[in-house]
Amino acid sequence: MAQAQAQLDAARQQLAYTRVTAPQDAVVGSDVPVQSGQVVQPGQTLLTLVFSSSKWVQANFKETQLGGVRVGQPATVRVDLLGRTFHGRVERLGPATGAVLAVLPPQNATGNFTKVVQRVPVRIALLDAPDTLQVGLSVEATVDTTNRRALEPDANAGAR
Repeated sequence: MAQAQAQLDAARQQLAYTRVTAPQDAVVGSDVPVQSGQVVQPGQTLLTLVFSSSKWVQANFKETQLGGVRVGQPATVRVDLLGRTFHGRVERLGPATGAVLAVLPPQNATGNFTKVVQRVPVRIALLDAPDTLQVGLSVEATVDTTNRRALEPDANAGAR
């Protein structure tokens, strides 16, 4: 009886592993590469989710352009595909340059020092972007640095 109960508990646990839920509302961003009934391995990518509750852009500014940029400053983002401009706020400045975070960071093997202007990721939360905005589009981002102090976060900006 105990063995049958243990097998039933194990089967229920395995059944619970078949249900995968997203942490928030999202759209499946690519075709699902698995078939019904297929056994998958832990850590195997099953699908890509694009979360629809918050829209943001990662703009890679040159380090020489960031002197007056502060979290909370207003920004505009022009989406090339749509030919429209959206409003936002600087949400976060990246902790490191793109070169440092790259899988294969560039190395100067010659021993000579050459100064190269680096790119720093800046996250801009979009305040008025439509739900139909696609991931990966090209944009032109501009930050209004006339007010050099950080602004108070907008309470109506939505959940992050």
